[in-house]
Amino acid sequence: MRYISTRGGMPPKTFSQILLGGLASDGGLAMPETYPRISPSDLDEWRGLSYPQLAFEILTRFADDIPAKDLRDIINRTYTSEIFHSKEITPLKTLSPGLHILGLSNGPTLAFKDIAMQLLGNLFEYALDKTRKSLNILGATSGDTGSSAEYAMRGKRGIRVFMLSPHGKMSLFQTAQMFSLQDPNILNIAIRGVFDDCQDIVKAVSNDHAFKQKYYIGTVNSINWARVAAQIVYYFKGYFAATRSNAEQVSFAVPSGNFGNICAGHVARMMGLPIRQLILATNENDVLDEFFRSGCYRPRTNAETRHTSSPSMDISKASNFERFIFDLVGRDASKVKELWRSVDKGASFDLADTPLWESVKDFGIVSGTSNHASRIATIRRVYQDYGMVVDTHTADGIKVGLEKRESGVPLICLETALPVKFSESIIEAIGKEPDRPSGFENLEGLPQRYVVMDSDTDAVKSFIAEQA
Repeated sequence: MRYISTRGGMPPKTFSQILLGGLASDGGLAMPETYPRISPSDLDEWRGLSYPQLAFEILTRFADDIPAKDLRDIINRTYTSEIFHSKEITPLKTLSPGLHILGLSNGPTLAFKDIAMQLLGNLFEYALDKTRKSLNILGATSGDTGSSAEYAMRGKRGIRVFMLSPHGKMSLFQTAQMFSLQDPNILNIAIRGVFDDCQDIVKAVSNDHAFKQKYYIGTVNSINWARVAAQIVYYFKGYFAATRSNAEQVSFAVPSGNFGNICAGHVARMMGLPIRQLILATNENDVLDEFFRSGCYRPRTNAETRHTSSPSMDISKASNFERFIFDLVGRDASKVKELWRSVDKGASFDLADTPLWESVKDFGIVSGTSNHASRIATIRRVYQDYGMVVDTHTADGIKVGLEKRESGVPLICLETALPVKFSESIIEAIGKEPDRPSGFENLEGLPQRYVVMDSDTDAVKSFIAEQA
């Protein structure tokens, strides 16, 4: 398996060669040259596999330059019942016949990002041990990526984490999860701005090739292909759990901000998993919903980006969307480069009156949007009807999923986080605090360690240089 850039300027590379990096050298994103195709017989053989076994079968097709024994060992150390509090890793919860929630939030930080990030931490440590090098990870988070990355990387040999987050824009629980870590290799930077400011800084640093090489800069954001690859696994696992035969189709409802989670579903579908629809759910920041409704992709300005009660989706520039467009245009890198020339200048593009717009429906993605009132109502409804409490982002997914589902097709809603991370909204919805898992009792009261900075790439680079 070799990887190329969505913008065509990177020579083919192996999985290990792209593992530690972020953007490709031409500013694009790494993509496999072709997607591995999964046959009906493969699906038959995989149906009864454990999560680690299934992860190996899928990931070995994307990381075929890592010796099978080593990859299997990394996977087996990652996906354990001790770390994810369930032998199934991603247990399926059935609300009613044909309506399910895929439990993805049983890891160390109570969010679905742990599924990929725990693997990434072990892969990074393995790769660095081979090269005897160190790595400075630069990331941006709107809520859950940061804590998942920091918990996965804390104490890892040769790794230092610089995590940017929008100052005052995360929930109190999310903030405390990150800022209370006292490990010397974890450095939190609160940026005066929104998530897109943080993401822009990460991209700007990644595009400064001299700085990136001098300070060994890597990334854990979903622009890192290994993140997407790891998330493909639970689409297969969820499908097997919700069906009895491989003749059935299912639909997935996916809360989406940066298009990373649903990108993994898109790849799973391209590989041959029988997915009928990928139902994309946005919150009030509805850039992606606007595209799938109208054909116009118009990233919002920072002033237009709204702070909502599902803050991990408060994103107006969806980085992974470039990967989908790469497939939509038939992997024509020159076309992607042309479209993103406008996007990178703060403009938009519109495919509505082009042949490409007719092709969008072939990828099975439909979309809808949610707002504060509807997510609170959904949390209340799920609690009253099924006795289950869901978080605000999962509620966005359920709300849109129920609106877009087709009769007779099982719907799997992807869980985003445990509700304790968004207690204020849960109290508003059901009148009581959500359950707090053991070990998180006094999280918000712990001492916090972080620095506050303006949205200034040069200032962030100076800080990295001082600490590295």
